[in-house]
Amino acid sequence: MSLEKLVRLPGTLAFRLTLWYAFIFTLTSLGAFLLFNFLIASGLRERTDQDLLAEVSELSSHLALKRLDVVELDIVQDAESSGVDRMFLRVLSLDGEELVSSDMTSWKNVATNRVALKRLTSGESHVFETLTMPQLPYKVRILYGIIGPGKIVQIGKSLEDDQRFMGAFRERFFIMMATLMVVGGLIGWFMARRALSGIEEVTQTAEEISAGAIERRVPLKARGAEVDRLATTFNSMLDRIHALLHGMREMTDNIAHDLRSPITRIRGVAEMALTSGESMDEYENMAANTIEECDRLLEMIETMLAISELEAGAGNLAMAEVDMAGVVEDACELFQPPAEDKGIAVVVEVPTGALVYGDIQKLQRMVANLLDNAIKYTPPEGTVTVSTDGDESMVFVEVKDTGIGISGEDFANIFERFYRCDPSRSDAGVGLGLSLVMAIARSHGGDVAITSSPGKGTTFTVSLPRKSPF
Repeated sequence: MSLEKLVRLPGTLAFRLTLWYAFIFTLTSLGAFLLFNFLIASGLRERTDQDLLAEVSELSSHLALKRLDVVELDIVQDAESSGVDRMFLRVLSLDGEELVSSDMTSWKNVATNRVALKRLTSGESHVFETLTMPQLPYKVRILYGIIGPGKIVQIGKSLEDDQRFMGAFRERFFIMMATLMVVGGLIGWFMARRALSGIEEVTQTAEEISAGAIERRVPLKARGAEVDRLATTFNSMLDRIHALLHGMREMTDNIAHDLRSPITRIRGVAEMALTSGESMDEYENMAANTIEECDRLLEMIETMLAISELEAGAGNLAMAEVDMAGVVEDACELFQPPAEDKGIAVVVEVPTGALVYGDIQKLQRMVANLLDNAIKYTPPEGTVTVSTDGDESMVFVEVKDTGIGISGEDFANIFERFYRCDPSRSDAGVGLGLSLVMAIARSHGGDVAITSSPGKGTTFTVSLPRKSPF
């Protein structure tokens, strides 16, 4: 690993995840240790207490059958069998006077607990206490119990074995925990690196794309649903960006082509007027042609801006309740003269109740573009039918013509900016009308569908929600 990577390592997500793994593992191990330590210590203490109670019960049985001086021998033998430095027994009177005892050489500083004696005389059967003796390295567990009338036994047992066992347990547990922490840290580092490998590939891909490799994509592998979903989404985003860039290039080429033609005509007219103009009429014609071409250019630019604003959601829509039946009737009335001049019949079928929520000016322009498009590509003696329909949630505006039709291979591109089907390239227009129709429909939460047969006609169906989609 290079020095630069080592310097950046503490700030990486993999390093922080590994620290979290180690921290959680340490807390879990500590909790497990405390639980096991408590359970084992409690079990050992309970076993010691049961042994002491068994001694009391045995002495009580012996005292019931023998005299105290005879029981003294049993007391001494019990202490010696366990080890005089590990256990002692002595019999006390109710006021704490020693009656009989084992060898107390190792237990000189063990006093009589007056509180324990008082509790026994108050009715308790036995009393336990744990003492820490300065001269002894281990604690002592002591039991006071009544073994006969006026007689109390005090039994003390060293907890050396229990404490040694607990010490060995703690030592081995901490060694094992330290080992597991190291192993767990390595495993955590491996798992973190493996889990983040997909993100690293996404980052590398983004860096390569930033460097110019626009065709680069993140390889898809079986690394888990989240990372695979990230890689798939990232690739989809890249495909979308690539398509947008491709579309921008095409649009730029189309704009350059469509701007070049009117500019060339303007220049040609001006050049002719300057080189051969002999009268004021020729200069007036040049000015008129220049204004006409400029208007055409301005209209194209304004349409492109309107489409861009609507697609970006930046267009300020004056939303209100709009009667689409009235919008269709007004548009058909407006286009009736040019349709009659061309010998085309315009049929209007608009029942009432076609209310939507939208911008009336944008919706009027949408219907006008569809009507203009239908009349433009319908031959004389043809028919253009405009109708509205709807259900509880949607209103449908249908514009049907008997024109030249559109081939199926053009359906995917018909709403793209500047796209014009081959049969329509000889007609006037720049290919922005249908793009604006789609932009207006989608800005209102609707859509546009198309059905067509070459030579038989085309039908555009606009669907608009009755209520505001926002």
